[in-house]
Amino acid sequence: MSFELNFSNPGGDKNKVLDFVIEGKTYQSSAQYKTGLELKELAGIPPDTELYLSVAKPWVDELILNDARVNLARPEIEYFYVRKKLDLSINGVDHVWFKQYISLEEIKELGQIDDEDEVYLKIDPPFEDELIRPGIIVNLARPSKEHFVSKAKAEYTLIVNATPTSWMQKTISYEQVVVLAFGQYVNNGQMEYTVAYSKGPKQNPKGTMDVGSVVKVKNEMQFNATATDKS
Repeated sequence: MSFELNFSNPGGDKNKVLDFVIEGKTYQSSAQYKTGLELKELAGIPPDTELYLSVAKPWVDELILNDARVNLARPEIEYFYVRKKLDLSINGVDHVWFKQYISLEEIKELGQIDDEDEVYLKIDPPFEDELIRPGIIVNLARPSKEHFVSKAKAEYTLIVNATPTSWMQKTISYEQVVVLAFGQYVNNGQMEYTVAYSKGPKQNPKGTMDVGSVVKVKNEMQFNATATDKS
């Protein structure tokens, strides 16, 4: 009995060369469909090894049987991998990962790291730790266990009333935004300030601020402040 993972591809070009990734290596095919066995043979994977298709959340990654036919013409680049049980640590806490490769976003999710924090791969001295940048995929199948650490971003650029401003803290208060915008915060009952923000982190992507309120910041987060003299 054969299986077919056949997802629709409206308007697809039959002559288009299709890109797909197996175990971190990019391959190309002019054929819209390949079987699980053909994918394994292409990548030099033994036929009895389980091959998986990475699927976006909330769906579970798909086990590709040898006789399953996979449609490679979907809009996303298909990523196939061999499931492995690999150990790693994030900020000193041990974790298990079932893929050979892990992305920056996956490291942050697994280690519950703030979006704006930087993540480094620990490297033995005298070499410096390696900064993991967006788009970088780390191979966990190397002989040694990989250790990752996070660090707060040293400096942020905030856009306050359309002016880029350097900021060194992970949070900012209502009063601090006013000072950045107008040079001082006048708390005499005669001055009234309004503060709104956008392009913030996932904890507070946009909104308004009141006296005493504090929000997390993100690089290039935007603030708009106004001042009204009621005297």
